[in-house]
Amino acid sequence: MRLLFVFVFLSSVAFGQTTAIPDANFEQALIDLGYDTGTTDGSVPTANISGVDSLDLSYKNISDLTGIEDFIALTYLDCAYNQLTSLDMSQNPTLTTLICGVNQLTSIDVSQNIILFNLQCGENQINFLDVSNNNALTNLGCAFNQLNSLNVGNNVALTDLDCTGNQLSSLDVNNNSALTWLGCSSNLNLTSLNLTNNQALITLFCDYNQLSFLDVSNNT
Repeated sequence: MRLLFVFVFLSSVAFGQTTAIPDANFEQALIDLGYDTGTTDGSVPTANISGVDSLDLSYKNISDLTGIEDFIALTYLDCAYNQLTSLDMSQNPTLTTLICGVNQLTSIDVSQNIILFNLQCGENQINFLDVSNNNALTNLGCAFNQLNSLNVGNNVALTDLDCTGNQLSSLDVNNNSALTWLGCSSNLNLTSLNLTNNQALITLFCDYNQLSFLDVSNNT
């Protein structure tokens, strides 16, 4: 009888867990999507969100995504066109696509998202982007940020890279032999670009830079 009581008690506790959602606009979006009910009260039942694998929160005027860590099955997140200033996806290890462009992000943590293959974080204020652990990354869009360096040496699967409109003075894509699309325009300090190892390259945008020499003889 005691064991049965303990089991029922623990089951009730697990079922009754809630996730704090301090941003009212975030919670309202979850209500609109059917993951919460009633009016905004600062929380959502954890059981309602733990199995969600796709979430579109774009254009919701959200400034805080606290609570996203309990979306443990999330593979796709679109939170573009909001008011976010930071984004930590370290508790969402199944994430494969993250679209977070047109916010006010100064930092983004994707260090634990090792199966992430599509990251679109353009038109923010990011001054440092660490994608060294994202070995599965094939598409990276980080245009129009404040980056003065970008290390994609570990991203050997990368096929599309758009780093237009940053403050890069150098760009090393020697390890990115799978690259087919490269946009690095409007990096006004960029003085050199070595494409010798990028023989799969099909599309290149590199205008509005300080390049004095460009060799595309290997890019047939």
